[in-house]
Amino acid sequence: MDSVFALIDCENFYVSCERVFDPSLRDVPVAVLSNNDGCIIARSETLKAEGVPMGAPLFKWKEKLGELGAEVLSSNYTLYGDMSRRVHSILEEDALELERYSIDEAFATLPGLKRENLQRLADSIRRKILRQVGVPVRVGVGPTKTLAKVADLNGKARKRAGWGLGTYVCPPEPKREELLRRVPVGDIWGIGSAYEETLKEKGVASAAEFRALPDPWIRSEMTVVGLRTAWELRGQSCLDLELVRPDRKTLVRSRSFGKRVTSKRDLRQALAKHAQRAAEKLREEGLVAKGIKAFITTKRFGDGPHYSNGVAGSLGEHTARGAPFVNASRRLLEPIYRGGYGYKKAGVCLYDIRPARPHQESLFGRARREDEHLMEAVDRINREHGKGAIGLAAAGLPGEREWTMKRQNRSPRYTTRWDELPVARA
Repeated sequence: MDSVFALIDCENFYVSCERVFDPSLRDVPVAVLSNNDGCIIARSETLKAEGVPMGAPLFKWKEKLGELGAEVLSSNYTLYGDMSRRVHSILEEDALELERYSIDEAFATLPGLKRENLQRLADSIRRKILRQVGVPVRVGVGPTKTLAKVADLNGKARKRAGWGLGTYVCPPEPKREELLRRVPVGDIWGIGSAYEETLKEKGVASAAEFRALPDPWIRSEMTVVGLRTAWELRGQSCLDLELVRPDRKTLVRSRSFGKRVTSKRDLRQALAKHAQRAAEKLREEGLVAKGIKAFITTKRFGDGPHYSNGVAGSLGEHTARGAPFVNASRRLLEPIYRGGYGYKKAGVCLYDIRPARPHQESLFGRARREDEHLMEAVDRINREHGKGAIGLAAAGLPGEREWTMKRQNRSPRYTTRWDELPVARA
């Protein structure tokens, strides 16, 4: 075998990032909240053991969290994103190839070494990330991506039981069969709740029983996607690393408001900020867009009145500059705004997206290199001094945006803002 797959999974990632810079959090339960401090989106192991569910509304669990002595923090996505990049950069040192699967997970290919050598390599990766970044990770290794996921699940279970440090290399047959008998069919990567129900009705409860099913039945009931999953569990690799980002069709940027917004002025600012950020994202990914849709909505539930609307428009040419999208968002707000409503959310959706390249789209159009230099300068300043250091006035000044999300307990952005660097006192 030339290479094998590894899944590197950061443990309780948001909580772990907070603990890196605040040692006082290491021995207490920690919960991290969603936008506007509404729901619990990350929990330390203690809170999981106490039955605090993912996505739980804070107001329902506030008393229980207090009884447990838990620290409750607002989300700090700037910090989490930067820590994720650091983890991925370390993985690139040992991986043959790397797929950034999510903010806290990555697939990698490793040399096809003997099992004991792969175990040592996995342990080395885990220790290196912990030492250099401070974030604990698990590493699951297998001959396919799906079996690497299974190995990660087993490593997680072994660590909780005190039998290991969170690294596990999938064994060869027949021990692999024993491992798959312990994996519930609903825990298989790619088996959704609907398929899980179908399989249980057929009497299939484990990954071992699933992979033993006849191919024609799997394809008939679960399409070719389910068949590939079965082949992967049998050790036949069907899923390569996604080294190239799939073509993006749309780009949505929106946020809920910290409080209800009634004025058109605040809505204009919010849409301008989202349009500006969407254009930055285009530039980060080397893309340009021509279409934009602006939308606004009230809270969908509870007391009314309720109202939602959106309208789309098109720019004269594909671009990744912020100003055209900001101007378009303000223009599109006019036909959909209705007074007398308390708006809860606004946003923009960019479409008609393609890779950026020199291109004259009309007889009178021209590729404006000076605009590209300006955007490069803006992006460089924001990278060096933190997001929002410089931007368009239409989005308002940070201290004047009364509509921004509630983040009452957000920790400092330790790694990306000069004024929020951690301080060591000797």
